[in-house]
Amino acid sequence: MQTYDVIVLGAGGVGSAALYELARRGVRAVGIDRFRPPHDRGSSHGQTRVIRQAYFEHPDYVPLLTESYRLWRALEAATGRQLFHEVGLLEVGPVDGVVVPGVLRAAAEHGLAVEQISAGEIERRWPGLRVPAELVGVFERDAGYLLVEDCVAAHLAAAQAAGATLLVDTEVFDWTADDRGVRVRTSAGEIAAAKLIVAAGSWASSMLRDLPLELTVRRKPLFWFESASPRYDVAAGFPVYLFELPAGVFYGFPRIDGHSVKVAEHSGGATVADPANVNRTIDPIEQRRIEEFLAAHLPEVTTRLADHAVCLYTMSPDEHFIVDRHPAHANVVFAAGLSGHGFKFTPALGRALADLAIDGSTPLSIDFLSLRRFS
Repeated sequence: MQTYDVIVLGAGGVGSAALYELARRGVRAVGIDRFRPPHDRGSSHGQTRVIRQAYFEHPDYVPLLTESYRLWRALEAATGRQLFHEVGLLEVGPVDGVVVPGVLRAAAEHGLAVEQISAGEIERRWPGLRVPAELVGVFERDAGYLLVEDCVAAHLAAAQAAGATLLVDTEVFDWTADDRGVRVRTSAGEIAAAKLIVAAGSWASSMLRDLPLELTVRRKPLFWFESASPRYDVAAGFPVYLFELPAGVFYGFPRIDGHSVKVAEHSGGATVADPANVNRTIDPIEQRRIEEFLAAHLPEVTTRLADHAVCLYTMSPDEHFIVDRHPAHANVVFAAGLSGHGFKFTPALGRALADLAIDGSTPLSIDFLSLRRFS
């Protein structure tokens, strides 16, 4: 039987970061993934992810983002890869909506620099955008995007360089824990360790089935549409953007491949019963919603589809993360329910899980993400 200090279940965004953090500290750790990361079967793929600090979801996330910013830069320095592209983020919505007031609240509470912009000024600054006069915007200069697959690959490469073991194409059937340690039963045999970190993404419910976790997995399509307009290029200063509209919440990225722009809907999403069996074909209704958004707000993007992908959101009941120690097993810690906005936090969450597993506590501010809030 293989034996380690810590086993990490899942090697996507959070799992790869936790594995690197453990290996960096000299801990004998193994990461196990059902597929071969970075892969397109879960939540950590699709070219890009938004990164921002003025967090409209809740100001308590900001200290974790400060640490994530630091750790992303440290990972870039350690691996020689540019992962974070600081191109700015424009968030648009009603003055009394969720997004704009939430951004301003987080910025005021934590002293973050954001710029309030009228609809007319948005169109003058970024001529490729159309914004109704009744909406307003906030621009966060220090925000941007992460190259998601590159981030996972960088964490895993750095972890292995520091001595971590990675088992891919390996299915986890179940695990047990007691005061002596943990055992994980996999398709490659049984593996033992003193501690266990569960970062299983959309498979969290099955890996934490003894907990009263109400997690819902949603299918989220990503679309790339062709555009010949240089107005949407990074070189032209076009930012990442998010629109809170009556029809839903939509977001997208500048043109980074020379011919297409990525756009998606953050709201909605069909419920997935089994994350191993997801319909990855194009839904015409979902595509039409994106095309209607583009026609109204990015009119120089065509309806010629360049690419399409499907990722998964694992939603907690309140749409905030759950990061905690297993209430029945002190040697098991987990992160679950990142609810479609967690990737930017992955280095900080990886550090928090490593702290909890090795030291029993973490200096990072994660109390508001505890499982106890559902008691």
